[in-house]
Amino acid sequence: MNKLVIGFLVSTLFLTGCVQKQVKPNNPEYAPIVPQALTQPAPVNGSIYNSATSINLYGDGRAHRVGDILTITLQESTSSQKSAKTELDKSSNLSLAQPTLLGQTVDINGRPLSATLNGPTLDFDGEGSSDMSNNLTGNITVTVHDVLPNGVLLVKGEKWLTLNQGDEYIRISGMVRPQDIGSDNSVMSTKLADARITYSGTGAVNDTNVMGWVSKFFISALMPF
Repeated sequence: MNKLVIGFLVSTLFLTGCVQKQVKPNNPEYAPIVPQALTQPAPVNGSIYNSATSINLYGDGRAHRVGDILTITLQESTSSQKSAKTELDKSSNLSLAQPTLLGQTVDINGRPLSATLNGPTLDFDGEGSSDMSNNLTGNITVTVHDVLPNGVLLVKGEKWLTLNQGDEYIRISGMVRPQDIGSDNSVMSTKLADARITYSGTGAVNDTNVMGWVSKFFISALMPF
């Protein structure tokens, strides 16, 4: 009885680790680069010109420095289908013919020695399918976190929306080429390299779409049946 209770407690603690983690805003990984965090330019002696804070009179206002703001136009559409089916059958049958000796059948007390042995029959039939499609459109404004030696911009940012029944958030990060930035200081999300886009939420609406940890156990590979 004690072993059963201990086993139940261990299983409960193990499955509790499968519970979805609560997502919170203000993740430092996606925090904007504020002016206080930027390196202060060195003082300039003998001239009023400072290259660190210079503005190109013929520029177009595109983001090109750490801390600059860039708008990303989300235009993501994905679709995938996957199916799998496995069928396994196994059966065994052994038949022993009636032995003969000098043309006469051999028996014991009038019973023939022939026999038929039917082994067990094993059947396995498994089938699974998955059909998923996603469409994400909108805009999110991010900040430049780093400029690589080749001029590529590393951008990150997040947007949180507080609704009646919870919060929704979008997080995005990736690398942008300066030549892909439009004249309105925006870039398509399809132009991001190594893009990481997360769209999810918290609250009552999101919780209704999350399977409980007990239900996850009964459809997981840990289920012996």
